[in-house]
Amino acid sequence: MSIRSAKKSDFKQVSPLIIQAMEDLAMKFTQSSTIEKAISLFEHFFQLENNQYSYENTLVYEENNEIMGSITAYDGSKLNELRKPFLDYLLENYGFEQIPENETGKGEFYFDTISVSPQHQGKGIGKKLILAMLNLAKEKGFEKAGLLVDVENPSAKKLYKRIGFQIVGNKDLMGGKYEHLVYEISN
Repeated sequence: MSIRSAKKSDFKQVSPLIIQAMEDLAMKFTQSSTIEKAISLFEHFFQLENNQYSYENTLVYEENNEIMGSITAYDGSKLNELRKPFLDYLLENYGFEQIPENETGKGEFYFDTISVSPQHQGKGIGKKLILAMLNLAKEKGFEKAGLLVDVENPSAKKLYKRIGFQIVGNKDLMGGKYEHLVYEISN
């Protein structure tokens, strides 16, 4: 078992995890009812630098050469800079014109996607990934980490609260209802 920084070559295993974390948002981006377009989209962006879904922003949990979970996080103050290439690509290739609401902001290390493959859920992998990313946030000098959780995902919210995240408000994101949770990082 190991938690490590993602590599470009992980794209085939990590992209479905990103899509699983995003649920229907991934399908909205490609304006398609098939998952194939979403997989292709996230495989593409995972392999590139300087975007919110890049391997550069991702840690993976790996055992026996199988990636069982992933977490993607970045400096919230860089949200617009990191998502610009993604939104430009969506407009050019899928005609997607919607500008999503800001999901994070300055001073927050933002956990964009957290996902564990269905056959490995309930083994503590998600918690280990979150704790590893919180350590990384602390090393980078952040005082807080934040995430959004779908109001219809009480099991994820329970995990986040058990780790120490606190609900600080509600957010709407592309038609979905989310709670904004924050973890205060002690020095």
